[in-house]
Amino acid sequence: MNRQWFAGVGVARVQSVLSLALREGTLELHRQLEHSAFMQTLLRGQMDRARYCALLRNLHAIYAALEDALRRQGAHPWLAVARCAGLSRTSALALDLAMLHGDLWRSDLELQPAARNYVRHVQHLEHAAPGRLLAHAYVRYLGDLSGGQILRRIVRASLALDGPGGTAFYSFGSPEQAAALARQFRHGLDALDLDASGVDVLVDEAAEAFALHGPLFEQLMAAPQASGGAGMPAMPA
Repeated sequence: MNRQWFAGVGVARVQSVLSLALREGTLELHRQLEHSAFMQTLLRGQMDRARYCALLRNLHAIYAALEDALRRQGAHPWLAVARCAGLSRTSALALDLAMLHGDLWRSDLELQPAARNYVRHVQHLEHAAPGRLLAHAYVRYLGDLSGGQILRRIVRASLALDGPGGTAFYSFGSPEQAAALARQFRHGLDALDLDASGVDVLVDEAAEAFALHGPLFEQLMAAPQASGGAGMPAMPA
């Protein structure tokens, strides 16, 4: 497991219910990532449009790889919960990028090495251990459904957005609908028939997902700012 970014942090295994095991087993990793310079800039409403678009561009590549893999491996018994209606974010990210940057966002905005590494990791899992993709869906989707709803308000204020455009990434319908999706996802996790080793596998992979975000946020923070064009994970609760 790539834990270099999270020096000295282990993975706790204190729960047998999968959703709780994932939460408790990655709690310290979540806290470290949330307190990174990049996430603090975003949470404090201090991120400009160019850097925010850079984040969305890199997340788009990660989501595209993950959601393509989830679709192709849909028959895997662990992955049905990650493919429920309303969760997919790839198209929403593309809408936001077109609105906030412009139609040339794919060619204009750079993919960071850490995002490329994340994509390679997802592609490797698809063929070598597809069930582990569930841990990445947990980290991303539950983050979007919980902390992402707070980020939606912060982004709208910090980028001075008028109207609904520019934050489709965080849009899951009403707050009640977002909460219902989160409950459905957690219930799906807990309905899986896993033994202790299966729970450990997914907790380990969720920790890896957090670890893969760390270098990406560092690289995005360090990257020179470019034009904002024409026009975070949040983490699970």
